[in-house]
Amino acid sequence: MSSQNESRPLDRSERAILRELQLDGRMANAKLAARIGLSESPTFRRVKALETAGFIRGYFAEVDQRKLGLSVTAFVQVTMEKQPDERTESFHQRVAQEPHIIECHAMSGTQDYLMKVVAHSIDHFSELVMKQILKYPGVMHVESNFSLKPIKHARTLPLDP
Repeated sequence: MSSQNESRPLDRSERAILRELQLDGRMANAKLAARIGLSESPTFRRVKALETAGFIRGYFAEVDQRKLGLSVTAFVQVTMEKQPDERTESFHQRVAQEPHIIECHAMSGTQDYLMKVVAHSIDHFSELVMKQILKYPGVMHVESNFSLKPIKHARTLPLDP
């Protein structure tokens, strides 16, 4: 059995399983088996093996952020002061605790982090930045860019060999 961080080649059936489950994570095993051309028992075993190996990390519902009143999406570039590792860890913890920061990536280049932040309004976003993010340990500067309209929001990963 492989570790969860280890990558390995996927066979045709495993790629087909992942392709189908990315489109419909609630698909019944019988329907999945019919779609990929295997019987139900081997399909079930393969899905469980993909979960155990970490290829499938979970199942979730895609929720419309605008229906929740989160009409603002901003990409926040964060520049950090040069700092010891404990301040970086504290920054990471604060980011993880803030539900309006829905993604955060450590970056190469001139900025240290890129965050995707959702908010109810520009005023709400301003409050998040001014009263929280700018006060996170080690933050020196932030620059924000607002999404005017999403052009592509893929929820599936490419599975070509």
